[in-house]
This record gives sequence, structure tokens and C-alpha cells, in this order.
Amino acid sequence: MSEISRAPETTDQGEPRGVGGQAGSGEAGEQDGGREARGRHGSSAPDAAGSGEAGVRRSVVVFGAGGRAGRRAVAEAVARGHRVTAVVRDPDRYRAAHGEPDAGVSLVAGNVTDAGSVAAVAAGHDAAVNAAARMDVPAPEFFGAAARALLTGLERAGVPRLVMVGIGTTLETAPGVRVMDAPGFPEEARNFSEGHAAELAIFEAEGGGVDWVMIVPPPTLLDDEAPRTGRYRTGGDQVLPTTEDTGTLSYADLAVALIDEADNPKHHHRQIAVAP
Repeated sequence: MSEISRAPETTDQGEPRGVGGQAGSGEAGEQDGGREARGRHGSSAPDAAGSGEAGVRRSVVVFGAGGRAGRRAVAEAVARGHRVTAVVRDPDRYRAAHGEPDAGVSLVAGNVTDAGSVAAVAAGHDAAVNAAARMDVPAPEFFGAAARALLTGLERAGVPRLVMVGIGTTLETAPGVRVMDAPGFPEEARNFSEGHAAELAIFEAEGGGVDWVMIVPPPTLLDDEAPRTGRYRTGGDQVLPTTEDTGTLSYADLAVALIDEADNPKHHHRQIAVAP
């Protein structure tokens, strides 16, 4: 298993760097009584709509669209021909950093921790993706508030599907033992990990009204430069095994996994590991 290399930092859009990618398909065989399902997934071209239904155009709202995972999710959805609403806290700040969004993208201001704002920007969409994060608010407070606002707001807006980016430190290295539970786990990474753990607990306890899934990348830094391959593996609650040839998951391929689950849901009401 890879080590956590450093504590999260903040990007210009409030997205942390590091700690399992929080910015992230073929048939899978069941193992451990359904606890972990592993499979190799592939989307050869963006316009093939990943492993979903080719040619079906959808509307997707992306929260946290200014961060690295969020920007890649927007780009992946646009490449598939979907109509995309990109939600950020400050559209002017986004434009200053990244320029005008691509054609087919509506850039709007929104607050993922406010149910009314979530409902307003999400209304009329087929699916939602959440890649939002903040480093100026205690992580359990932010992620807890976002979880409840998304559940309430999306149900109110009639959006049936939610796909979220998780963090690799909530995955298990052995049954019941998470990465973040290991002796010597970096204290500087604990707050952010505990925030995601609190978010997951809320969805597991209260998320029956929305069809949600949390896509969890490995507990390593993700590759911000590598191009899209359209290939990834999926698992269950445990860190997926790696070899020397496994490589590093890219943000581009994390986005493929996110939009695949938005287009053609295969996993429901749980977190699933993804890896290259």
C-alpha cells in the first residue's frame, strides 16, 4: 500500500492536494460474499459515453467544478455530449483562473452546504457529481453539511443519481481496518480523512432518498498530467491490490469512473474503490 505523502494543500478553488485524490466498466466478479467486486473497466473514446449507453445525452450538474477532479468531470461529461452545469462558489474567480468554460457548460454560483442552493442549481438534471472540498472550514463540519444538503436538495429537485469523490484513507487494508486507522497515520491528514468518514456515515445512515455512490481513488497522490486512458478497476471497501506495473490513477480516468456511474449506474448506496 502506498504511503500518504503529505497533508492536503489548498488550490485556487479550495480543492486539497493529495491524500487519496479527493479532489475519485466491465462486469466484476464477487468476492468475500459480495464485500468486494473487482473488474477492469474501459471507455475507449469519450464520445462512446464510457460504459454507459452510447449516444444518450444527459444533463449533469457538477459541484466543486473549479477543482482538479471537478474540472475533469466537467470535461468528460462535455466530451460525451452531455449538457453540464458547473457549480462553483465564485464564477469570477473561476474565470480568472481558468478562463471561460467550454461550450455546453453553464457556469453558476452555488453552495453545496445549503439545501436550497443545491435544489436550485440541480433542478432539471439527470445526475449530480460532487467533487467539492474546502480547507478553510473544519472537514467534518463541511462534509457533514454538504452530505445533508445534497441529500435534501437533490431529492427536492428530483435528481435521482449522485456520484461523489471520496478519499482513499477511508478504504480498508483489512476487514474493519481503514487506512486512516493505521498506527503512525499522519496527523496533518486526519482532519480531512475524518471529514470524509463523517460524510460517508451520513450517506449510509440517511441516504435512502437518493441513489448515491462514492468513488474512492487509491490513498496516494493522483496524476494531474497523465492523459485519459478510459481504463480503471473497481473494487469494494478495501484498497485494491497493486503491482510495480500498476501505475498511478489520473484525474482524467477518475473522471471517467465518475461519469460512467452517472451515465450507467452499477453501484448503489456504498463506496467503491477505483484504481488504474
